[in-house]
Amino acid sequence: MNYAATLAVLVVLAFSFPLTVQLGAQVGVPEAVMLSILGAALTFSLATFLVRWQVNHHRARLERLNAARAQIAAEPDNPRAYFVGGEHLAALLLRLDRRREAAEVIDRYARLGGAREAEIVALREAQSAAERRVRRAQGRET
Repeated sequence: MNYAATLAVLVVLAFSFPLTVQLGAQVGVPEAVMLSILGAALTFSLATFLVRWQVNHHRARLERLNAARAQIAAEPDNPRAYFVGGEHLAALLLRLDRRREAAEVIDRYARLGGAREAEIVALREAQSAAERRVRRAQGRET
């Protein structure tokens, strides 16, 4: 779930829980009020945890991205410099939805002398799969 969707869920929850508490008070069931308050507190706690986890996960990806770029800048002719933590820079870029940058990285990687053909093929397949997902999503929107 992206950040906008997470925030949308939080907004919906923020407006629905006071209504639930009022409904419980009008019905005269105090347990409903207490359960609603407990549910609201639990939901907001869980939502806060999830948002923080997403932000920290995204930050970690960006740090790996920067580390890979620094490695490539230091050793541009070394095919192993394109890997950080066992993950190729292009695969990381594809997961971050940066398809153009990933295509450029794959092309540069393919031009290197020590690059493995199997890795290049796998990266190109991942790139084409990402392009198909984008085209399918755009087709659904129209």
